Amino acid sequence: MQNEFKYKLDFYYQQALIYLLTLIIYAGVRGTFFANNFTLVFSDPILYVIVFFVGIAFITLFLNRIRDKKLIVTEKEIVFQHRFNKRAISISDIEWIHIGKERSVQTAGRFQIINIKTKHRLRVYRIRLGRYEREKELLQLIEQIGEQVPKRSKRFQFRKK
Repeated sequence: MQNEFKYKLDFYYQQALIYLLTLIIYAGVRGTFFANNFTLVFSDPILYVIVFFVGIAFITLFLNRIRDKKLIVTEKEIVFQHRFNKRAISISDIEWIHIGKERSVQTAGRFQIINIKTKHRLRVYRIRLGRYEREKELLQLIEQIGEQVPKRSKRFQFRKK
């Protein structure tokens, strides 16, 4: 059984469209009608700032679209994959899994983040559920994997050097 969860690009689409809409509205308000012709004022610095944001938003959307991030969950491993790289975590290498809230983010939902600590890495892997499609199904699969691995004993567990 292999379950593939694609990275959501909704936010990037919305961001690009909002900036584009802002550019169109600002250009419409700032432009002038003279003798039944519409002329745009190109000397306006705010117009350049908005064009810059529109360009950055579309470049970011394009790069994330090319990257094609995925999370693949199987019985034996969890794979973080994108077009150029692939990182697999074996279920047997997992020390503990914590499913809970992210303190710095104030969004709705009880389950927002999954922390996975492996034996061979100091830092934890973080999976933010809201960033992947079919987040309830992903949560159920990670909970099933969490039942197979040992529970962590303390709230914060640091490895001594």
